Amino acid sequence: MSIIAVSGTAARAEEKEDIAILVVGQRDRPISIEPRGLSVSLGDRQFAGVNAANAEDLIKYAPDFFVRSRFIGDNAAVVGFRGTHTTQSARALVMVDGFVISNFLGNSFGFPPAWGIVSPGEIGQFDVVYGPYSARYPGNSMGGIVNVTTRAPERTEAFGNVQGFIQPYRHYGTQESLWGGSVEAGFGFKQKDGPFSLRVSGRRLRNNTQPLFFYQLVPAAPGAPATPISGGITDRGSLIKAPIAGDYATAHTKQDQARAQLRFDSGDVHVEALFTYWWNSDRQLDPKTYLRGPNGLPFYGSQANGGRVLLNGAAYTLNPFLSFNQGIADKDEWLAGLKVAAPVLGFDITATLSTLQYDRLRTRRSNGYLAGLSNGPGILIAQGPTDWYTLDVTAARTIGAHAIALGLNANRYRTSQLGYSTLRWRDAATPSFISLTGGKTRLFGVFAEDEISLADGLTVTPGVRAEFWRSYDGRRILGPAVTRYAPRRDHRVDPKLSARWVFAPGWATELSLATATRFPTVGELFQGSLNADGSFSVTSFDPTLKPEHSRDANLLLRRDLGRVTLTGSLFYQRVRNTIFNYLGFNANNVASLTFRNIDVTRQYGAELIAEARNWPFEGVDLDANAARIDAITVRNRADPASEGVQFARIPKWRLNANLRYHIDDGTLFALGARYASRPNSDIDGLLRGDSYGYTSELLQVDAKLSHRINAQLHISAGVNNLTNDKSWVFNPVSQRTFLIEAGWTL
Repeated sequence: MSIIAVSGTAARAEEKEDIAILVVGQRDRPISIEPRGLSVSLGDRQFAGVNAANAEDLIKYAPDFFVRSRFIGDNAAVVGFRGTHTTQSARALVMVDGFVISNFLGNSFGFPPAWGIVSPGEIGQFDVVYGPYSARYPGNSMGGIVNVTTRAPERTEAFGNVQGFIQPYRHYGTQESLWGGSVEAGFGFKQKDGPFSLRVSGRRLRNNTQPLFFYQLVPAAPGAPATPISGGITDRGSLIKAPIAGDYATAHTKQDQARAQLRFDSGDVHVEALFTYWWNSDRQLDPKTYLRGPNGLPFYGSQANGGRVLLNGAAYTLNPFLSFNQGIADKDEWLAGLKVAAPVLGFDITATLSTLQYDRLRTRRSNGYLAGLSNGPGILIAQGPTDWYTLDVTAARTIGAHAIALGLNANRYRTSQLGYSTLRWRDAATPSFISLTGGKTRLFGVFAEDEISLADGLTVTPGVRAEFWRSYDGRRILGPAVTRYAPRRDHRVDPKLSARWVFAPGWATELSLATATRFPTVGELFQGSLNADGSFSVTSFDPTLKPEHSRDANLLLRRDLGRVTLTGSLFYQRVRNTIFNYLGFNANNVASLTFRNIDVTRQYGAELIAEARNWPFEGVDLDANAARIDAITVRNRADPASEGVQFARIPKWRLNANLRYHIDDGTLFALGARYASRPNSDIDGLLRGDSYGYTSELLQVDAKLSHRINAQLHISAGVNNLTNDKSWVFNPVSQRTFLIEAGWTL
């Protein structure tokens, strides 16, 4: 399941395969990103054992790794490495074929990678590197790096795939059978005697998901007049100790994707152009109340008595303008990229230029239930212009024992978010301006790296990276008040060092050391946020945030026993000025977020990874891994109570495994399991639970049975969360979900 790969270029790996690349896992292709420290490469052999409806599903069993995917089609699927939790999205560099899809416009689960740019069927390889140990990558690799390699046409072909899924969801007063499905088709063309190849595909996904939030009553002082009601759900284990009034509605998710990739290969020259467009729509139009009014009918709140209600003798408030809203969110985005690789003056030059553009990003919410039904007043949050550009240029050359790499990286991120009140929320009619927040950041980096073969089996790779950062055009307009933030500049130099030693047949070790700097994103500095109830916050950002700076170490030891390979890993990271997204609640018990710096955080841990091929008997493959993580806040002058406490959302234990049994040449049965111990849900360690509002313990078991009827046709059936574990990442995670799939190739 993993590659502990301590290599330089793919060419050198081929020349010295026995010492230059240490492989545990996918062996058909070289790893696509520079492997320093623990590195994982997954291919078709691993993918066959996964029920994959989202692209990110294919990596969910990777060692000491977590994907915050709450449902099929989730738009907030952030990845977490080791002690980097899933609201620290800016610490994960994610790419598709080397084109950046990480959303560094912000740093939370609201800024996930643009996974919808690629579908599961397009993916030929997933590579993951843990930590910032290569100088080639910016400080956003502080957590790690993910690169998706898509399938290049090997012949002229047509292909298609159909999926269906259902989740019987039962929680609180919501009981529904939630259906969904996807259809994908495309073709590949490759010239028989020419340099061109082309792959074109499209995918449509529709899914109905469980409600992600629940409304809760707000305790009120007794004595004043109140409307008597009944019903509600009491969950004393929830984060907010108040009766649950209803759900935010099931989400009707629609995603359409169109993708084209053109390649030119002639000798040592490779040119690649990519364009993909992603239409995304999310509709929450049917919130359900668990309450009944004095007349016994469903109760969604009342303006009488100031929204005060009386339930079981206790007084509460249910704001009729903020409860049981209806909402529609539309997001259209496109990615275009160009890559050129060719030898120039003795160097192998690779240049990659890409941009991701938000063509449309609008969120509309009603002011309460009645306004939702009647297309009455509401709010509109509009984004734009919002986009990013990235450029990477690398020059590599081997001179004797030295494999030298030089290069530069540059990016620019821009965002602008506007808030309006509207008279008719569905069509956002007669908008009235409320606020605007936005700004820009840019980063320019240069690096040098030299992989030196000192002796048989011993390789040392020193490197250095310098980055120059700027934030500018930051502004906040709140009604008539205009605030402009002064531009800022900063720069850092970060050294790297890695040493690999193959010291005996079947034995190898590697020590990697690094420092890294992760500069604040434009969203952390300048962009307001949308609260869960649809209200708009213009105080969730901080233009004065300091950059995060880490010191990292990783020690690996690998033992190859033939059919079984064992890998041990020890890691350490200490971060100054960690940027943390504090969770709070407003007066309506609605979650709100604020970014702040924490003086010092620290994590260390150990990982054990086992891979077995055709063991203990023929046809059985097993990938299993365990991790113990100790991540704490060392110093936090703004919140001394957090010092010495296990860091929020980081479990102390993670266990992942995937067992695949080849029943015959065409039939495969697979079992997958993921476990994470219960973490703290807050930075002070006071909030620990297994219900709504918490980050809970996770134990999910998946099963899949697939059969290849012939070379052109395959079918499969599976179930995710077989035991129907009810787990939470503040929001509920999908319960037991059944999937079927059929695919063909001509």
